[in-house]
Amino acid sequence: MRVITGSARGRRLKTLEGGDVRPTADRVKEAIFSIIQFEIEGSRVLDMFAGSGQLGIEALSRGAAEAVFVDADPRAVALVRENLEHTGLSDRAQVFQADSLMFVRNRHERFEIALLDPPYGRGILQQALEAAAPCVSENGTIVCELPEKEEMPEHVGEFSLYRRYRYGKTELAVYRKGGAPA
Repeated sequence: MRVITGSARGRRLKTLEGGDVRPTADRVKEAIFSIIQFEIEGSRVLDMFAGSGQLGIEALSRGAAEAVFVDADPRAVALVRENLEHTGLSDRAQVFQADSLMFVRNRHERFEIALLDPPYGRGILQQALEAAAPCVSENGTIVCELPEKEEMPEHVGEFSLYRRYRYGKTELAVYRKGGAPA
């Protein structure tokens, strides 16, 4: 796993080991950042269920002003901090050990981009989407990574499903406020 482009381009990132770990494939990560490429510069990014932190780190490497990483696993939190140090991006990051759903429900910050990649098969994604939506700004974007064919709502709060993309057995669902696909 590596940072694809930007200031930390080519830096290898560490990941947790184990059966519950499912790092985002480089192909899917490239797709995510192709979709949001014009929204990243100067943005505040929320990386829920951060794991290794690779999505938020990629956003920082590409010019995001700040990224907030949230994960309940203390090993993941330590790994995110280690990966941020390794990439030299710690100064624009905040890392929290917390349940992602509780975190966003108890914070009143605004983000331009929310990246949601919860563990598959636990029914968490729809709850996370609902919880994150109030934290995303008027012109913001929510990107969800999910297993193929998982049901996703057409609307959540003021957000509408903009488009779905499929990459093998992984799909991306992109939500924007009031927007139909272009």
